[in-house]
Amino acid sequence: MNKKSLDKFIFVYAIAISIFHFWINIWGGISDLWFNAAHFSLLASLGFLTFRASKHSSRDIVPIYDIFLAIATLGIVVYMMLFEESLYAVAHSNMRPLDLFFSAFSIFIAIEILRRTTGYIIPAIMITAIGYLLYFGKFLSGVFAFGGMSVERFLYRMYYTGEGLFGPIATISATYVFMFILFAAFLLKSGAGDFIVELSSVLTSRFRGGAGHVAVFSSALMGTISGSAVANTVSTGTITIPMMKKAGFKPMFAAGVETAASTGGQIMPPIMGAGAFIMAQITQIAFTTIITLSILPAILYFSSIAFYIHIHAKMHNIDCEKIDKKLFPILREGFHFLIPIAALLGLLIYGYTPTYAAGISILVIIASSYLTKTKRMSFMQILEGLAEGSKSMVTTGVLLVGIGVVVGVINISGIGVTFSQLIMEWSHNNLLIALVLVAIASLILGMGLPVTASYVVLAVLSAPALVGLMMSPEMAALVNAGVVLPEATMYLLSAHLIIFWLSQDSNLTPPVCLAAFAAAAIADTPPMRTGLQAWKLGKGLYIVPLLFAFSPIITGTWPQRFEVFGFAMVGIMAFAATVEGFWDMKMTIIERLFFGIATLLLLSQDGIYGIDAAIGVVQYTHIAGIFILIFIMFIHKSRYKKVSLQKAT
Repeated sequence: MNKKSLDKFIFVYAIAISIFHFWINIWGGISDLWFNAAHFSLLASLGFLTFRASKHSSRDIVPIYDIFLAIATLGIVVYMMLFEESLYAVAHSNMRPLDLFFSAFSIFIAIEILRRTTGYIIPAIMITAIGYLLYFGKFLSGVFAFGGMSVERFLYRMYYTGEGLFGPIATISATYVFMFILFAAFLLKSGAGDFIVELSSVLTSRFRGGAGHVAVFSSALMGTISGSAVANTVSTGTITIPMMKKAGFKPMFAAGVETAASTGGQIMPPIMGAGAFIMAQITQIAFTTIITLSILPAILYFSSIAFYIHIHAKMHNIDCEKIDKKLFPILREGFHFLIPIAALLGLLIYGYTPTYAAGISILVIIASSYLTKTKRMSFMQILEGLAEGSKSMVTTGVLLVGIGVVVGVINISGIGVTFSQLIMEWSHNNLLIALVLVAIASLILGMGLPVTASYVVLAVLSAPALVGLMMSPEMAALVNAGVVLPEATMYLLSAHLIIFWLSQDSNLTPPVCLAAFAAAAIADTPPMRTGLQAWKLGKGLYIVPLLFAFSPIITGTWPQRFEVFGFAMVGIMAFAATVEGFWDMKMTIIERLFFGIATLLLLSQDGIYGIDAAIGVVQYTHIAGIFILIFIMFIHKSRYKKVSLQKAT
C-alpha cells in the first residue's frame, strides 16, 4: 500500500472510529465491557497503521506484519462478543485454549502498542507488575510479599472483569476522554486557536510585558480545549514565543513562560485533560464539583506566572505592547467560538453527563460556525475534525487501557494499601513530609509515565494515606466506622487534587520535561536550561497543593475559600518578588528577607509553619503578613524614588 492510499485509508478509518464512539456515547447500544474492548481494539489497530515498530522504519510504507497486527487486534473485541457467555460458564473450572490465547493476546497487543506510542518505560512497568503478581512476588519477604495466583485466573481477570484492561479507566477513556478530545479537535479545526491568541493579545496589551501575558492568557484558554501541556506549547508557542522575543524577553525566559503556562492547561477547568474524569470516577465526586472547586486554584497558578512576567518586564524595561486590533471587532468575528464552550458549561451545570454535554457541544460548534460568513465549517473540515479526534486519541486511549493492567495488579495484590501505610510510617504522620514524599514519587514516575498515568498510579497508591493525614483523628474514626461525612468527601477531593497537581511537574521539571523540550525547540534554547527556567516559573504547582492540604480552599465554605484565595494571591506575588529579588529595583538583603516573611505569613494556613498557633488565628496571621508587605513595599518604593531622583540630577 503506497503512502497516498495509506493516508486515504487511515483518514476514512479514523472518521469511522470517531462516528462509532459518538454514536455509542450518545445513543448507547452495547455493554460497557464490549464498548471498552472495541475502543481499545479500534485505537490500537489505528496505532499499528500509524506508528512503526522501529524509528528507523519507513513512514511511507506499512509493513505486512503491521497490517496483520491491525487486523488481528480487532479479534480482541470480536472474540469477546461471540464467546462472552460461554466463557462465563467455564470461568470457574477451566478456560479453553482460545480463551487463554485471546486474553494473553490482548495484553501483548497493549504492551506492543504502548511501546510504539510511549516508549519502553510503561511496557516495562506492565511486565514487572505482571511478573510480580504471577511469579517473583512470592519470593519477596516483608510487606511486599505476595503469594501469587495462577496464570489462568490472572488472564480471566485482566480480560473479562473490571479489574484489568477493560475496567473503569478504560470506560473513562472510551467515554469522557474521547468525547472531549473530539470536542477539542472540532473547536481547533473551526479556527478557535487563532481567535484565542488574538483575543489574548488585545486583553493583555495594556499590561507591562504584554507579550508574556499573551502566553499565559492564551494557554489558559487553550487549556480549556486541549488539556495537554505539549499540545498547548506547540499550538500557542509557535506564536507567543517569537512574540515575546520580539518584545524584548530573553529567549529562555520566553520558552519557560510558555512551558509553565501550557502546563496549566491540565489544571484549567472545564476539561483538565483526562485527569478530572478519572478523578470523578475514582472518588465518585461529581465532575461539576471538581471543576468548580478547581477554578480558584487555577487562577492562582496562572497569576503566579504573570507575576514573574511583570517582574521580568520591569527588570529589562519591557513596556506595554501597542496592538492595533480592537477588542470588539475580534469578538464580533469570533464570538461563535464562545458559544460551544458556554453550551458545554451550561449542560454540565444543568446536570447532563460530561459525555453527553461534549457530544451536543460538538454539534453546537458546527452550527455556531454558520453564524459567521468567513469561518463556516465545510463538510471536509467536519470530516477532518472527526479524523483528527481519533488520531489524537490513539496514544491517550491505549495508555489508559494499558495502565489498567498496572492498576489491576495493585488492587489484586493489595500493594496500594501497603504503600499508603509506608507513607504514613516514613512521614511519622506528618502531612508536610508526606507531601514531599508524594512530590518525589510523582517526579520519579513522571520520568517514565505521562501525566495521566502518573496521576492514576499515585492516586491508587498514596491518596488513602493523604486523606488519613488530613482528617482529624475523630473524623477518621467516624469514617472508618462507616459514617458518611460530607467533610470527608472534600478531604478525599483535596488529596486527589494534590496528587493531580504534583503529577504535572514532569512536564516542566528536568531531566524529563517534554513541554519544555517542545518550547526549547521553538525558541532555539538549550532544552535542560529551558526546563530549569520553566521549573522556576511553575512553582505554583508546589505552592497551591500546600493550600489544598492545609487550608479550607477546598474543604471550607465559599467565604473561607475566597479568603484563602485573596491572601494567597498577594502571598504568591510576594513569593515571586522574593525569588527574583526585584520589584521596582534590585532589593537589599533586608528587603528580600521581609518580603520572604510576608510570603510565609500570607500563605500560612492551619499550622503549615507552626506560626498560626503562636499568633492565634489564621486571619491575624494574614493581616500581619499584609502589614509587613505594605511596610517593606513602602520602604522599597521610597528607596527607588530616591535613587531615581539622584540619577535624574
